[in-house]
Amino acid sequence: MEPTTGVQIVLAQHCNGNRVARLFGGQLMSWIDVIGAVTARRYARAAVTTACVDNLSFIAPAHLNDTLVQEARVTWTGRTSMEVRIDSYVEQMDGSRQMVNRAYAVFVALDENDRPVPVPPFTPETEEEKAEYQAALERRRIRLGRK
Repeated sequence: MEPTTGVQIVLAQHCNGNRVARLFGGQLMSWIDVIGAVTARRYARAAVTTACVDNLSFIAPAHLNDTLVQEARVTWTGRTSMEVRIDSYVEQMDGSRQMVNRAYAVFVALDENDRPVPVPPFTPETEEEKAEYQAALERRRIRLGRK
């Protein structure tokens, strides 16, 4: 499945009040949740809800007027849940990109009564997908250990 892609321009209302206008982390988290949910909905062909954001790493800032590009893809599925990796980049005018954030979020597929429903199993095919799948299993093990 092709990644879901989203694009935003960082506007003044998305930035903090510091003298160097940086993107609010909370605004980026909102965009992450939306593109992650779209990816999960497309995969499950069902409504979804966010179960958790498992890992969120702020690598570099995004600033006022930057073009922010996000790519999201399913990395693992359980019976009714899916893990989605969301990568966020600042894209320069020449098309080059610098990663500013990577997040992993877990979504649960829901029926019309808001009850969990099974999702199609994810079968990794490429070496990158296989590595992500194995890492997702470890993140899941750690998540379950915290309960």
